[in-house]
Amino acid sequence: MKPVLKTLVAAALLSSLTGPAMAAGAKKEEKDAAAQYVDLKTVALPILSKNAVVNHVFVSLRINLTSAANAVRLREMEPLFRDALVRSAHRAPYTLASDLTKVDEPRLIATMTRQANAIAGPGQIRSVVIASQTPRRRKTLPPA
Repeated sequence: MKPVLKTLVAAALLSSLTGPAMAAGAKKEEKDAAAQYVDLKTVALPILSKNAVVNHVFVSLRINLTSAANAVRLREMEPLFRDALVRSAHRAPYTLASDLTKVDEPRLIATMTRQANAIAGPGQIRSVVIASQTPRRRKTLPPA
């Protein structure tokens, strides 16, 4: 068999093997695009001790939507959700009294669930989840 023919046969075999894998990847991308959530960009929330800012915690949230929600429209509202988070954190900081490197998760989730429902409308929000929280300073903090 000629080298050119061998190369063509090998290429045909490889393409027949990768076709199903590429189709599965395309289906996964379609499923991800139709996923019912809104991810908020990372926001720095202040941590106060004795009325002074002693730290910032960088928080990322995911707002899970109901199956009836219009995910595309609500993703366009991501800046409004983020703004509500920042405003609420500056009005009443989510300082955890026992640890100045974390936020008060239950209070933050409860507040953001109320805020998200007010922004999106009734029956749109299923839950709010803290995806990550990273403190700016880990040491040299005043005692909690």
